[in-house]
Amino acid sequence: MNKHPDTPSLEGITLEAIVTQLSETIGWDAMGQAIPVRCFTHDPSVKSSLKFLRRTPWARKRVEQLYLQQARVASD
Repeated sequence: MNKHPDTPSLEGITLEAIVTQLSETIGWDAMGQAIPVRCFTHDPSVKSSLKFLRRTPWARKRVEQLYLQQARVASD
């Protein structure tokens, strides 16, 4: 359970939804600058990103952190 109601949570949000939301709100260029991985910087797509992120825990964690950061900014 989220102890702080103002703090966004990842509960119930799929990785696909996170990547899709980020690509639509900040764009692939900004995602590639924040997390410089090939799936964001060279011919990016949700499908290729999901394949990479599911195999790469450190990158997935950074994407989740970026998503939470963007959610906090949007709620301010």
